[in-house]
Amino acid sequence: MISRIDRFVGQLASWFNGIAAAAVAAMMFLTCLDVILRLFRHPIPGTYEIVSMLGAVFVSFALARTSVDQGHIAVDFLVQRFPKRWQHAIEAINSVICALLFSVVGYQCVIYAIDLKATGEVSMTLQMPLYPFVIGVAVGSAMLSLVLYTSCIAWSVKAYKFR
Repeated sequence: MISRIDRFVGQLASWFNGIAAAAVAAMMFLTCLDVILRLFRHPIPGTYEIVSMLGAVFVSFALARTSVDQGHIAVDFLVQRFPKRWQHAIEAINSVICALLFSVVGYQCVIYAIDLKATGEVSMTLQMPLYPFVIGVAVGSAMLSLVLYTSCIAWSVKAYKFR
């Protein structure tokens, strides 16, 4: 049961990572096109805004897959000296703390997005609404939280098996 959930969450994280990859590709394409058009004195207005907003999507949507792959930097020279059971328990505790943190981040982003929509906040050059991008960050944070909660369960099971 747990492995099926892990697999599903991993596939969902991969899908989110695909969106992040598309955002990076769009950022690169738009930046290159803007540079080329600047040579002909026809820059694309709002390139900086669009690239910034796509950067928020890229970062928030890539976090979940990076966490599944355990691609984040970890300093665990002290934890490595502990017995395996303790290592797994510490990983479980770390996962739940991080999951709670990103749950709060996601929740606060939703509140902020609602506020941005209510006030009609838009970008300076293109007058694009900002709230969809903040919701994107909230969705990315929620996905990371889901990955971390499932990771916490997996680490807890491993810690329990090492009794």
